[in-house]
Amino acid sequence: MLMSVPSIVDVPVRPHVGRPAERVEDRALLTGRGRYGDDAPVRSDTLHAAVLRSPHAHARLLAVRTSRAEAMPGVRAVLTGADVQRWSKPFIVGVKQPMELWALAVDKVRYAGEPVAVVVAESRYLAEDALELLEADYEQLPAVVDIESAAAEGAPVLHERVGSNVVSDRSFRYGDPDAAFAAAPHRVALSVHYPRNSCTPIETAVVIAEFVSEQDGYDIQSNFMGPFSLHTVMAMALKVPGNRLRHRTFADSGGSFGVKQAVMAPAVLMCLAARKAGAPVKWVEDRLEHLTAATSATGRLCHAEAAVEADGRITALSLDQFDDCGGYLRAPEPATFYRMHGCLTGAYAIEHLRVRNRVVLTNKTPSGLVRGFGGPQVYFALERLVQCIAVELGLEPLDVYRRNFIARDAFPYRAAAGALIDSGDYQTALDMAVRDGGLAELRQRQEAARAEGRLYGIGFAAIVEPSVSNMGYITTVMPREQRAKAGPKNGAIAAATVGIDPLGGLTAVIASSPAGQGHRTVCAQVVADVFGVEPAEVSVNVEFDTQKDAWSVAAGNYSSRFAGAVAGTLHLACMRLRDKLARIAAALLDCEPGDVVFAGGKVFPRGAPERGLAFSRFAASPHWAPGLLPAGTDPGLRETAFWTPPQLTAPDDEDRVNTSAAYGFAFDICAVEVDRDTGRVRIDRYVTTHDAGTLLNPALADGQIRGAFAQGLGAALMEEFRYGADGSFQSGTFADYLVPTTCEVPDPVILHLETPSPFTPLGAKGLGEGNNMSTPPCIANAVADALGRADIVLPLTPSRVMQLLGMDDPPPSAGSVAAAMPTSEPPANLKGGKGKPLSARGEILLPATPEAVFAVLLDPVALARVIPGCNALESVGPNRYRADVTVGVGMIKARYAAEIALSEIEAPQRLRLAGSGLSSMGAAKGSGLVSLAPKEGGTLLRYDYEAEVSGKVAAVGGRMLEGAAKIVLKQLFEQLGRQAGGQGAAAAADPWWRRLLRMLGGTK
Repeated sequence: MLMSVPSIVDVPVRPHVGRPAERVEDRALLTGRGRYGDDAPVRSDTLHAAVLRSPHAHARLLAVRTSRAEAMPGVRAVLTGADVQRWSKPFIVGVKQPMELWALAVDKVRYAGEPVAVVVAESRYLAEDALELLEADYEQLPAVVDIESAAAEGAPVLHERVGSNVVSDRSFRYGDPDAAFAAAPHRVALSVHYPRNSCTPIETAVVIAEFVSEQDGYDIQSNFMGPFSLHTVMAMALKVPGNRLRHRTFADSGGSFGVKQAVMAPAVLMCLAARKAGAPVKWVEDRLEHLTAATSATGRLCHAEAAVEADGRITALSLDQFDDCGGYLRAPEPATFYRMHGCLTGAYAIEHLRVRNRVVLTNKTPSGLVRGFGGPQVYFALERLVQCIAVELGLEPLDVYRRNFIARDAFPYRAAAGALIDSGDYQTALDMAVRDGGLAELRQRQEAARAEGRLYGIGFAAIVEPSVSNMGYITTVMPREQRAKAGPKNGAIAAATVGIDPLGGLTAVIASSPAGQGHRTVCAQVVADVFGVEPAEVSVNVEFDTQKDAWSVAAGNYSSRFAGAVAGTLHLACMRLRDKLARIAAALLDCEPGDVVFAGGKVFPRGAPERGLAFSRFAASPHWAPGLLPAGTDPGLRETAFWTPPQLTAPDDEDRVNTSAAYGFAFDICAVEVDRDTGRVRIDRYVTTHDAGTLLNPALADGQIRGAFAQGLGAALMEEFRYGADGSFQSGTFADYLVPTTCEVPDPVILHLETPSPFTPLGAKGLGEGNNMSTPPCIANAVADALGRADIVLPLTPSRVMQLLGMDDPPPSAGSVAAAMPTSEPPANLKGGKGKPLSARGEILLPATPEAVFAVLLDPVALARVIPGCNALESVGPNRYRADVTVGVGMIKARYAAEIALSEIEAPQRLRLAGSGLSSMGAAKGSGLVSLAPKEGGTLLRYDYEAEVSGKVAAVGGRMLEGAAKIVLKQLFEQLGRQAGGQGAAAAADPWWRRLLRMLGGTK
């Protein structure tokens, strides 16, 4: 606990820690003087990189031809898989399986967006243009995009040497769950899917890399957020000792929320690109790359079952879990499974537990750390199960919670799977939420709404939030024998340094990379309290440098470790330095070191403030007169502290593991109303009660809670990564990957309870991830209550809610033209639905006879003038052509090497027009029936076209693509009519702006 610091009159003053102080970071950020990754100065010879990514989710990579790109002026190098194999090794994998993940694809691609090559040029513009000149050949393979299909017998295997897509299968048993289930009067079960989603920080990944020399290795700057155990993974991949890989972070980071752990892979890639180019290389991830290929929260399928007594008490829990980790098991996965392993029973005193964990690979982006990783997946199943117990047994939900909560006098409480839950009072937190959150009023609103036939529901969720991860938890994935062979791993080392300069100024350096949380503010408060100064007098450095700063494998900003570990360790370092100063001051003040007081900016003997010395003048003196130090006192005013909680031991022989040092608690109440006509879910009130131990800065705590609540709301109602049946990514813009804005996020009612942790230096626990864990199941429980349904699937978009109501969306109006079109069998290459499906139907009256129109379609010279964006067209066989076509869809513009074929020709009545193309932006193919009939002296042309696209083009989203398909086809057939009628290409017509000006009288 914090000590009261005497003032200059020996009266205890209020410490700075615990006050809602304003952030010291904000002035620079709000005036545009933040120092983000793209603001960092670079050497004048720095080059810029662009990454060629696979348009296919599963394919053999046959060749990458680079000569045309390398010949382009301004291009300095092209990095390929062959270079990567020469200078690096595959990343290490968290399970013992013969799978290889290289920085670039070398044999196969296993997800859409996987890096295939890197172009390094004098500008990003040149590098992007040169991507168009790279030629990659693929042999497409069947893809698996869902857990059930990937785990099924006979599924296409992503890694042939592994022989299966299930790369880890572990079962655990604690207590006697079989006996408990056999004796239980009730068994309640449900199966849930937690979807893939992610976070969208305002600043994407930034990497500046340099190959210094064979002797000195690599120097990286990036907005990587840790854990720095991955520094070892990077060094091993680059085949250099750890001290030959210098990794530095930037002063500011525009958010992370876990996903910037994934910067590890492009950091290695840019190191190799810099090595080949012979100069520093800078890469800034664009938003499409971030959504498509950075990382994802792990998707989970969970079959959960509880053995339940008649009063709702849970005696045993069974979890059969499948995690979708994407195309590769990229470090630190399977962290999502095992970070929560010790506390799988949540806030409940459940004695018996059985678990089966299966890690499954699919043709999707590799998963990783996303805010609260593991927690949303666990609690969506567990909290939905608790509500189902209340519903099936006809019990009041709050009674089920109260009867199952860990007793307030049981802490520290050892959970069935090993978590040592440090402190808490869950019953009081629930009562606080009910009382101060106004549950009685919400139930009155519910009663009134239901009396009027409206859909109003109330949901609850209780979660335990782990913080300060045990670095040994991940080894639980290995059986006991493998762990013994590899050696024990455990602990959570934090490091911090505090020093005094020759003018008496205090500086703190921490091994944690902030991403907007306010680290500098809180650290200044901690230092100020110890030395009796104001926080404004303390400088805090958060630019982390592995070559100069104190750090260990647990360094970084993840798993809510700042308050409990980093700030606490800084407090320990400050106490060491203060003790040293007290010994020096005691000699000057003629008192005992224990009687030296630091308060009010002065140093003085207890009871004699009039003898005080100004802190800055006193603290500077040892620099200028080290010879006058008391005997036995070492010179130097700088202390570094390392801390690890002894409670974090390695997994034991029974696979029990204390996965974190501290465990916060949150109890949430959510009231929603569901619109019967639109399916929209409106949150009437959201109450969230937190116990995070000692609050270091309540204002920043509330900010973290609001941010996590917004992200949890997005996961509950909006956010989901969608993939086509062929693995093509279909959520590459904010038009299709919807994220909440301030308009959609209500202000939650935030309540606090403080039960300090006995295991952290300041009694603090984490709270920055809690609502990302609690809000999705709480909203889901509220909607389930409103609809009376148990089969809740996230996200609860309006269309999904309408399905739960038993109502399908009305079919889109097709108009008389579409109704008149003849139906046609889809082409063989489109059956089954592969990439992003598109279709377009319509008719257009052309000013030429059917014979003239048909002649244009069969004339390659005329056809080249008709196809929008056609740069060149050559005949390669009867009615078959090879074309060079530029197509733009929104922000995506691509140059396709296309093949076009005409078939089913019945001149001049009908034909089938088919085409396929490949570009750096993706693949596309389509086929359509075109019919011609004379009308009004011209030709009525009808078309019925179906297509599919993959890669970046598919990722821009259905809304944009559907419109673009219709526009492109309309342009094509309008051009066709002009060409057949002898009017020339559309380019000869007046542009729209000239026609508009003529109408306005501006031009003739």
